[in-house]
Amino acid sequence: MSKPTIEHLLTRRSVSANALGEPGPDSAQLDQILTAAARVPDHKKLAPWRFILFQGDAREAFGRALADICRAEEPAASAVRLEMEAKRFLRAPLVIAVVSRVTSPSPVPEWEQVLSAGAACQNLVVAASALGFGVNWVTEWCAYSAGVRQALGLEDNEKVAGFVYIGTAEGKPDERPRPALDEIVSTWQP
Repeated sequence: MSKPTIEHLLTRRSVSANALGEPGPDSAQLDQILTAAARVPDHKKLAPWRFILFQGDAREAFGRALADICRAEEPAASAVRLEMEAKRFLRAPLVIAVVSRVTSPSPVPEWEQVLSAGAACQNLVVAASALGFGVNWVTEWCAYSAGVRQALGLEDNEKVAGFVYIGTAEGKPDERPRPALDEIVSTWQP
């Protein structure tokens, strides 16, 4: 592993979606990011994930759909909440929905397919941050909403693994505590 790669992995930090702005990746950078995301471990080459991009006016249009879905699913939602939902995807110039899709029946266990989708999310995060962008991988309520699933056109075998927000960080995020290795690592002994 090259020194810059390990340094990047050891210092990578998520940036709040609220702290992302223009510019986002250009088309060549986006192709690199998506290509990296598709190079994850994928037992039997099932490609158990796909990507839905929200850029430009599509972010605002999907925000209106989110507000409508929120209103339908939570009739008591306040006007402030509905306004927040309408602007949710405007927090970054690019939002990528990572859709996990499980092929069944398959010789590949469902868990491995889901983990591959998680790896695709992680590669999106690492690739975008390696190109100098701020990135945040979140789910939030909309990843679990039946109305959002319908709006995204998800099939019965698909779920949102996350929404990856990509843009330019407005500042450097503070470091946060990480677990000590002796708290999370053990050695098996017979």
